[in-house]
Amino acid sequence: MSRLEKLFQHKKNNVLNVYCTAGFPGPESTLQVMKTLQNNGADIIELGMPYSDPLADGPVIQASGTKALQHGMTIEKLFEQLQGFRKEIYVPVILMGYMNPVLQFGFEKFCQYAADVAIDGLILPDLPEHEFEAEYAPVIKRYGLDFIFLVTPETSEERIRKLDALSSGFLYAVSSSSTTGNQQDLNAVQLYLQRLQNMQLKNPVLVGFGIKDKQGFQSACKYANGAIIGSAYIKAIENNADLEMTTKTFLDSILK
Repeated sequence: MSRLEKLFQHKKNNVLNVYCTAGFPGPESTLQVMKTLQNNGADIIELGMPYSDPLADGPVIQASGTKALQHGMTIEKLFEQLQGFRKEIYVPVILMGYMNPVLQFGFEKFCQYAADVAIDGLILPDLPEHEFEAEYAPVIKRYGLDFIFLVTPETSEERIRKLDALSSGFLYAVSSSSTTGNQQDLNAVQLYLQRLQNMQLKNPVLVGFGIKDKQGFQSACKYANGAIIGSAYIKAIENNADLEMTTKTFLDSILK
């Protein structure tokens, strides 16, 4: 059983997935940020691989990626930093990024390296489902990695069911068709989340994009298994020297 399966078997509600950018706020911060997230209540860590043209990311995450790239962060360097991380990190860890740098690194090599360091799953928003099925799914499966697709309020029921069937780990319900970090009224997406809930999907559902505080988290969790917070956390740590205290304060404000 995968780490994600185990998590959702033991915790069906209020699952918190926190996004952080590899190599941010400092070039060697990756593991420290992951440890402080785990120690202060994050159930899943979504580790962003910086890329110069991140289509789904809003300005806050884009800026963190730019800073990490300036620090010299690459996929190669990330895998070096992740060597042996399972000695300290036991929560599921997902790599989120874009196809271009992954293909430059080599797709199979990427999956092999991810499996070797004990990464749990991948989110690659710009990998189309037909390419996934035709070419990449067998490779991902061979290395025992989960793959998470995104759905939006505009995604048809037929397509949601297809993406749910192709996904493993969980399904990422984007709360709007905008980029991450955008302000929105979660009440406006409740109907969409209720629709997903009523579909009785195979995978647990986590809601992301625009969730920044306790109210947003609780609202998302009413109709889903949990939520994903990214931009608000990045903003909290970007200019803060004390990662441990800042992370604790931030996560306490969501969970307590």
